[in-house]
Amino acid sequence: MLQLQNLHHIAIICSDYERSKKFYTEILGFEIIREVHRMERASFKLDLTLNGAYLIELFSFPNPPARVSRPEACGLRHLAFEVLHIESQVEKLRNLGIPVEDIRIDEITGKKFAFFSDPDELPIELYQH
Repeated sequence: MLQLQNLHHIAIICSDYERSKKFYTEILGFEIIREVHRMERASFKLDLTLNGAYLIELFSFPNPPARVSRPEACGLRHLAFEVLHIESQVEKLRNLGIPVEDIRIDEITGKKFAFFSDPDELPIELYQH
């Protein structure tokens, strides 16, 4: 068995770099650690942190192929972020014009959760701990 220590990062390829950069920083509240333009690949790489934890590498590439994401496609299902008060967070997203599914209750844990999507339709879950 491997001796994994932690999740290091999640890599996301976006179709519109500036739109996704704005979404992850201005909407979700990630902070930029480093932004690199890789001229030879016509690509940007943006390293993002949340509350001091390095979590996301946001990449741009010319003309990335679309990935099927719903319903229940094979591969990454969604990203989930823990929140303290899900109702207020859902309201903030809706006030920003971001569609959010209605809050549901996890039938196993009894906890509240809701889904919305990033600019490329990657499902994101808010989960009230």
